[in-house]
Amino acid sequence: MTVMEMGERVAAPDWGKLTAELDAYGCALMPQVLTPEECGQIAGLYEEVEFFRATIDMERYRFGAGQYRYFDRPLPSLIEELRAAFYPRLLPIARDWAARLGQPAPWPDDFGEWLDMCHAAGQTRPTPILLRYRDNDWNALHRDLYGDLVFPLQVVIGLDRPGEDYTGGEFLLVEQRPRAQSRGTVTLLPQGHGLIFTTRDRPVRSSRGWSASPVRHGVSTVRSGLRHTLGLVFHDAK
Repeated sequence: MTVMEMGERVAAPDWGKLTAELDAYGCALMPQVLTPEECGQIAGLYEEVEFFRATIDMERYRFGAGQYRYFDRPLPSLIEELRAAFYPRLLPIARDWAARLGQPAPWPDDFGEWLDMCHAAGQTRPTPILLRYRDNDWNALHRDLYGDLVFPLQVVIGLDRPGEDYTGGEFLLVEQRPRAQSRGTVTLLPQGHGLIFTTRDRPVRSSRGWSASPVRHGVSTVRSGLRHTLGLVFHDAK
């Protein structure tokens, strides 16, 4: 992978195609955005506890099985760059979805200004997550909301090689369609690739125009090996 500035890497894919996939499925898989070396660098932080503000045992809270850690400030520079690079690309999609649903679109052009709004509302804790799954670990279906101010899209990046470093562990997205049965979408995350997906709900056509379709996400059981992912949420937490 050619080394480029993070903004260039995130801007490089066909965002028209990614937007169409998000509209159709609620998620869209990007081309490679991180090198294997960068993936290893981020995954290797897991044992460096000084980088994190909290460690969550999923089984204890009945979230599934496995563990994840929330990064503390100051965020590692690579993760800071990723959030800043993704936000302006996701922002037009977020605003378009809000317009379709007749909902407020409080997100300013500048990512730092958006985080300042979160902090003023009491959402002061950083939300980037490093997740680790071992044999038989899994993540229950959920939403990453954290407060009243929510950005409607987020990104997860695979840090290990599916089929080599681990088996199983597919990313799950389950959508409750208006007056219909739920629909599931399964994605295997290649190393260094980002999956953009819906945080809470997304607009879908209905007999009344546009309706908000609730969406949750999770991870299927890891059959073997070790799976790390980086989760990028674009609002901070209470």
